[in-house]
Amino acid sequence: MPVVDFWFDPACPWAWMTSRWMDEAARVRDVDVRWHVMSLSVLNEGRDLPERYRELMDASWGPVRVLVAAARDHGDEVLKPLYDAMGTRRHPGGRTDTDAIVAESLAEVGLPASLADVAATQEVDDLLRASHARAMELVGDEVGTPVVAIDGVGFFGPVITPAPKGEAAGRLFDGLALVTSVPGFYELKRTRTQGPVFDTPASSPA
Repeated sequence: MPVVDFWFDPACPWAWMTSRWMDEAARVRDVDVRWHVMSLSVLNEGRDLPERYRELMDASWGPVRVLVAAARDHGDEVLKPLYDAMGTRRHPGGRTDTDAIVAESLAEVGLPASLADVAATQEVDDLLRASHARAMELVGDEVGTPVVAIDGVGFFGPVITPAPKGEAAGRLFDGLALVTSVPGFYELKRTRTQGPVFDTPASSPA
């Protein structure tokens, strides 16, 4: 059974799209998916960024800190449901009220509300940076999120929209697994001409 390591930042809509594909792929292929946190805020530290993107990076520290603290205190198995709760509100839900998203997501997953307190501190930053660094060791630092590794061979991406479903998701996984088996394969890319196409949730969280 292939082991898939998936690094995400809940702020990234493209990581969200890829995670929805990974969910579908895991339904139709025998894979062991392990979820990890990376951080666009860490990635962009010290870089000269447009003002609006800098504001987004500043606001993105809180959720990843909460995710890391939740995993530290309650085990890695809480990462995916907490990510799903945050991401559903932010991406298909279209919300940007980060503090409320974090509080509601913790409640939905049954985690202590006090975990939100870590968002404004550096308490878990060493753990966050270590998790982020593991992704960067696989792919270098000139990429973003997500990072997906199959049996230890990682790439940035795939970047996809909309997320394939059913056997189409399985075939994409097969293709990614194939290229990870080629030692000299590094890159495929083309210009994105479409933004993320989110599934509409049956009932969006308030």
